[in-house]
Amino acid sequence: MGNLYLVNATIVLENSILEQGFIHIKDDKIETVGEMAVCPSWSDDEQVFDCAGMQYVIPGMIDIHVHGAAGFDFMDGSHEAFEGIAKALAKEGTTSFLATTITNPIEHTVDALKSLEKYSAQGTGLDVAEMLGIHLEGPFINKQQKGAQPESAIITPDAKVFREWQELSGNAIKVITFAPELDAQFELLQELTKTGVIPSMGHTDGSYDETMDAISQGVSHATHLFNGMKGMHHRDPGVVGAALLHDDVHVEIIPDGIHFHPDLLKLIVKMKGLENVLAITDGMRAKGMPDGEYDLGGQQVTVRDGTCVLSTSGSLAGSIVTMNQARLNLAKWLDLSIHEQIQITSVNQAKRLGLIGRKGSIEVGKDADIVVIGQDGEVELTICRGAISYERNGGGN
Repeated sequence: MGNLYLVNATIVLENSILEQGFIHIKDDKIETVGEMAVCPSWSDDEQVFDCAGMQYVIPGMIDIHVHGAAGFDFMDGSHEAFEGIAKALAKEGTTSFLATTITNPIEHTVDALKSLEKYSAQGTGLDVAEMLGIHLEGPFINKQQKGAQPESAIITPDAKVFREWQELSGNAIKVITFAPELDAQFELLQELTKTGVIPSMGHTDGSYDETMDAISQGVSHATHLFNGMKGMHHRDPGVVGAALLHDDVHVEIIPDGIHFHPDLLKLIVKMKGLENVLAITDGMRAKGMPDGEYDLGGQQVTVRDGTCVLSTSGSLAGSIVTMNQARLNLAKWLDLSIHEQIQITSVNQAKRLGLIGRKGSIEVGKDADIVVIGQDGEVELTICRGAISYERNGGGN
């Protein structure tokens, strides 16, 4: 740690682009942002990265729904796995994330939550992507829309179980994906809204009316829109219809070109506006690995040519898309400006998690989570809380 300078940079600020600028990072924070004409001199023992010839310097991306990468899964429950994922995510320009679980037997889920609490309490390294909390996907879901979630471990929504798990996690659970139509008297939903956890409808088979009722009671998020939920029908708009029509619902999307037709993004943005759309990867342990057979929640997944499916049923099972590729896909399919791209990959996530005061944009005083993008659109350098965690042509993690 210490002083780090990015110089000769094209910096994407919140509402403008600073050409020929510099960023001075001190320890883990952004100390100064300005024009090169006023950049202070630096000494030989300070780190300097020359951004001349690079495309952009942007805020670090935030993935609020990722299960694993680099051969590891958060359900593995080990420090090695957590650190391995955090290092791999930094390579794709992700500087912070929610560790996402999958439906599993209760004892396995408990072990994973305890291990994640211990990892968080110890403090993640400053040179890897930061764990911001936990996204609990399942087990309170509908078997009719289980997707790649193991059916044998699915249980009825239970507020008491959630309270126990939240305590075990050190209050780290920030989002829960559940089927609200199975939540009797909305007891779990009431607990989530009371404690500030984001209630997300996913793996749900609710009707349009049931879903609209749940939204009126506090559901404010939809997990990987279109996937793992009742779709639109002309006599029942379903979960998808309710999510698109209600202004207060934020929606996750997996922009890999596999989970839904890219042109549906145009419909989503027209209905929701960019401010309510959050890019996620739903990445699994095969991300960054060769094609082959991999485990997900105790089930075998076949990964081939960018597609992940359960070997037994052929159901889609997560993805291997990176956040940077998701950004590039969104830019291509929706003709997004660089500011619109970072809104869907950084700003909206920081706001959703209540962290916009320290993440989501390049601003003095905020965490030094920064990504340098090369002319080919790929990640050249990732800085996580002031420390270089990945350098494309110079090693890093």
